[in-house]
Amino acid sequence: MTTILGCIADDFTGATDLAGLLARSGVKVNLSIGVPDAPPNDTAAFEVIALKSRTALVAEAVAQARAALAWLQAAGARRFFWKYCSTFDSTPAGNIGPVAEALMRDLGTDQTIYCPAFPENGRSIFMGNLFVGESPLSESPMKDHPLTPMRDSNLMRLLAPQVTKPVGLANRLTVARGADALRARLAALQAQGVAHVVVDAVTNEDLHTIAEACRDMPLMTGGSAVAMPLPALYLMDGTLSADAPRVQVPELPPQTVLLSGSCSARTRAQVVAYSGPKHRLDPLDLAVNGPGAALDWLAAQDLARGPLIYATTEPDAVRAAQSTLGTAQAGEIVEAGLSKLAVAARDLGARRFVAAGGETSGAVTQALGVAQLTIGAEIAPGVPWCFATSAGHTIAITLKSGNFGTETFFADALGALGP
Repeated sequence: MTTILGCIADDFTGATDLAGLLARSGVKVNLSIGVPDAPPNDTAAFEVIALKSRTALVAEAVAQARAALAWLQAAGARRFFWKYCSTFDSTPAGNIGPVAEALMRDLGTDQTIYCPAFPENGRSIFMGNLFVGESPLSESPMKDHPLTPMRDSNLMRLLAPQVTKPVGLANRLTVARGADALRARLAALQAQGVAHVVVDAVTNEDLHTIAEACRDMPLMTGGSAVAMPLPALYLMDGTLSADAPRVQVPELPPQTVLLSGSCSARTRAQVVAYSGPKHRLDPLDLAVNGPGAALDWLAAQDLARGPLIYATTEPDAVRAAQSTLGTAQAGEIVEAGLSKLAVAARDLGARRFVAAGGETSGAVTQALGVAQLTIGAEIAPGVPWCFATSAGHTIAITLKSGNFGTETFFADALGALGP
C-alpha cells in the first residue's frame, strides 16, 4: 500500500522505539536497517528507516538522511518524521539540526518542530528545558554519556549552534490551550522567520495536542512519543484506512541470547537485576585476547535460559578503558565482540535476540544480516519485539535504548513472546 508517513531515525534502537509506538495502532509497520537498495515494493502505511548516524559527522548524517527521504518519497509518503533521542544527545557540532534543515530544503518547507518528550519514560520539556524524571538533563546521568555528554538542559541553546535559521519556543502555556492555540503560535513564529520551534510537553495529552496541530506539516521532528498519536489521527480523518494490513506474529523456539553494550544507568540496573546466567566482557581483555573466552562460555550455556553477555559497567570503568584504548576504539572493540557472539548464538540455535544500547543494536543487526523488520508488541514503552530473517531463519529481535525499560526488562523480554 502507499506509505502515509515516512520516518527517518538516527539509530537502530530509536527506530524500533518509534516503530513500536506507531504499531500500537495495530497497523503493520516496516523498519528497514539502512536505506534499502531496492526500490519500494509492498510497503506498509508506516515505513521507518534506521540509520546509524547519531554520532556521525554532519555531512555524512545529512547524506544518509537525504537518501532515506528520497526512498520514502518514492514509496508515496508526503509526510515525514525525523526521529532522534528523547535526551537530545547531540553536541554543538552535532547533526540533529543540520539534518532537519536539509530535509526542510528538500521538502520545500520553512518550519518544523522539535519535541523529544516521552512522558512514559520520564522525558518532559518545560519552558524549553528538557528533564529526565525530575532532574534537568544536565543533572541527569546523561551528563556523563561517553560520546555525547549533555551539560545543558535548554533545547534552544543546544539547537541554535547547529542551525542557520532562528530558533523559537511554543511553551506549555500555549500547548495547554489546545491545538488551535499551538497552530496560531507556530504561524506567528513563522511570520517572524522562526524556522525551528521547540515545543513543550509534559503529558501524553500534550503530545496529542502537538500531533493534532502539526500532523499536516511536511516534516515533524522529535522523540518517538510525539508521533504516537498520528495513526489514530490519520484513521479519524480517513488518511489511513481502517482495513490496513495487521502484523502476523511467528511462532519461535525459546532459545535466546541477551547482549548488552549500553553503560547507561538504567541498563546497569537491569544487568544487576537479571538472575539468569551472565558473562561480562572487558574491553581491555577483548583488545588483547578477542572474544574467545566469551564464545566458549556461550557454547556451554542452555540458550533456553537466556544467557546475558554484557560490557555494561560503571562510568569510571568506561573512562579508564577509553583512556587506554581511545574513545572510538573502545566502543568498536565491544561492538565487534558482541557481533561475533550474536552470530555464534544464532548458529547455536538462538532465535530470539535482545540487544541493549544503540551502538550495540546497530552492530548486532548488521552482523546478523538483518535488513528489514516487522514490528510486534512492546516489552516496555518504546521497546517492541521485531521479526526478521537471518541466514534463512525467522528470528525475533528487540533493540533497546540504554535508558528504556524497567529494572526487570531482561526477564520481561524472555516472557513477552511466551514459551
